[in-house]
Amino acid sequence: MSSTVVHEQKLLTLKKENGIAEIHLHVNKTNSYNLDFYRELNAAIDDIRFDNDIKVAILMSDMPKFFSAGADINFLKAAEPRFKTQFCLFCNETLDKMARSPQIFIACLEGHTVGGGLEMALGCDLRFMGDEAGKIGLPEVSLGVLAGTGGTQRLARLIGYSRALDMNITGKTISPQEAKEIGLVNDVFPQAETREKVLEYARNIVNSATYAVSNIKLSIMNGKEMPLNVAIRYEGELQNLLFRSEDAKEGLSAFLEKRQANWKGL
Repeated sequence: MSSTVVHEQKLLTLKKENGIAEIHLHVNKTNSYNLDFYRELNAAIDDIRFDNDIKVAILMSDMPKFFSAGADINFLKAAEPRFKTQFCLFCNETLDKMARSPQIFIACLEGHTVGGGLEMALGCDLRFMGDEAGKIGLPEVSLGVLAGTGGTQRLARLIGYSRALDMNITGKTISPQEAKEIGLVNDVFPQAETREKVLEYARNIVNSATYAVSNIKLSIMNGKEMPLNVAIRYEGELQNLLFRSEDAKEGLSAFLEKRQANWKGL
């Protein structure tokens, strides 16, 4: 797990080291994307999903002022309606892979995060933002459309119906601090420390009981779409798997022996 693997693509770079994958976006100065970008992102996510050594993946931007401004407007304007519909479907299918993967996906937001950029971040499990990163929001209504790659659905499930409706129908953008207050981002860090703070968070996960972490993610993610009694049963089935794991045996022994656990992710 100590070796570094780098996959250079035209619009993003995938770097893997010590159990952490970093997806670096470098589409253009605003990271406004088209289908080619999402094809690269889809391939990077597939690569991560099949790598058992990777426990956490971080989406981050190499552009100084933007995480992403969303889809390229010129690209959308030139496309015919059926193509645009299929494009949105492909984007949603790509983002859903992050939710269905055992790895924890984190959005590291160090610049403006608007439109499809926010929808990309909403596809991640966690979002952290710099305190001077800029604005975050879904301004699609100003173009006469809606946020069609999960913006109306994932946002409502995250911050609630009324707040999501307000953000979508007004198209307003908010500050990092406001985003934290409503639960849109998990935490806000001093701007210059954002990336290192996110990497520190990721390293803590890698050094923890990662098999339990993966199952906790799946329990919460899948369970929220189930009736409570079904979700409780699903939770119990995952717990039964964990009770049989090597890490559970090690965790109980370490607790009783008052020592640090030696996690194996098994």
